[in-house]
Amino acid sequence: MGALHDLWETWQDKVTFVVVYIREAHPEEGWVVSPNRDEGIMINDPEDTDSRVEVAASCAINLKIRIPVVVDEVEDEIADAYGALPDRLYLIGSDGTVAFQGERGPWGFKPAALEAAIKSAVG
Repeated sequence: MGALHDLWETWQDKVTFVVVYIREAHPEEGWVVSPNRDEGIMINDPEDTDSRVEVAASCAINLKIRIPVVVDEVEDEIADAYGALPDRLYLIGSDGTVAFQGERGPWGFKPAALEAAIKSAVG
């Protein structure tokens, strides 16, 4: 989150930032990663929106996310519409169109590319 927080601190007066929590990337029923095990993180994929909100809140607290967090409902409409799983960066223009779409994360999660798009869009 470090680079994303840096962007937020630099541009928050010109760009509205939100983190959209979508489907859990590393649930117990799926792709479990060893760093989660090392930190004692074991999350079941939420089966309803209220449970997803609870997981998102825990994630935001544990990762010390300072950017506002919103939660995609369990039907995954936002994640499906934006092809966001497991993570992806977007810049939405003031007219509601996609001004920048980053590559799929984690390898395509490049805050520097988002910053270049922001600079181009708002100067």
